[in-house]
Amino acid sequence: MNRRLTYRIVFVSILLLMIVITVFGQSRQRVPLIVEVTGPLGKTLQSEKLIKICRKYHITSEAVYQWQNHLVVYNAPVNSVLEKEVAAVYQGSTIREYAKPFYHFDRKQHCKDATVAKAWTNIILTANLVKNPKLRQEYLNYHATQFKKWPEVSQGFCNADFQQLLVYKNGRQLMLVISIPKGKTLDELNPKTTENNPRVDQWNAIMKKYQEGLPGTKPGEVWVFLQPVKTK
Repeated sequence: MNRRLTYRIVFVSILLLMIVITVFGQSRQRVPLIVEVTGPLGKTLQSEKLIKICRKYHITSEAVYQWQNHLVVYNAPVNSVLEKEVAAVYQGSTIREYAKPFYHFDRKQHCKDATVAKAWTNIILTANLVKNPKLRQEYLNYHATQFKKWPEVSQGFCNADFQQLLVYKNGRQLMLVISIPKGKTLDELNPKTTENNPRVDQWNAIMKKYQEGLPGTKPGEVWVFLQPVKTK
């Protein structure tokens, strides 16, 4: 083998390796990361401090959500320094990271009409799983096989024009992210998930036994909406 051919083979090998690394890196970045700050029960955290930190890392204020003593940054960068700064500012609070969803509905993958909206509104809800470990595992098993055994559920998401739906877990706490086309509302789209689709009602009824509200919710209240923080 001559030297010129050897150089070409080495060059092509390096080029292919760089492509693989780039694609792998991009695929990892596509999964949004959630960082949550939870303060003492009954205490409302000041969102301005978190927004200030986010701006430092080029995260828009639209990515910050709040419910009572919970603050959330959606689609945060994988950055341990950011989390350390947040912990330093919100001393006495708990910092949790939701790095990988255990359930991922993607319109491009699961819908016949794979048209994706140019701009999305991300709606974030949170709840707890029940304390019983066996029931918690059942819940995860249901979601692991949902696309195969309950295809009507994802079809309902397609009918409702959901762009993406992610479910994360940290301990018992769940984070649900529903992405819809910007300009639409969940109130107008969500009923389409069950329209002529009774299996979705069955699914929702089964899921209720696995979920409960976070501390601070009202009796019978389970999923709560984290509201986008309004900035001046």
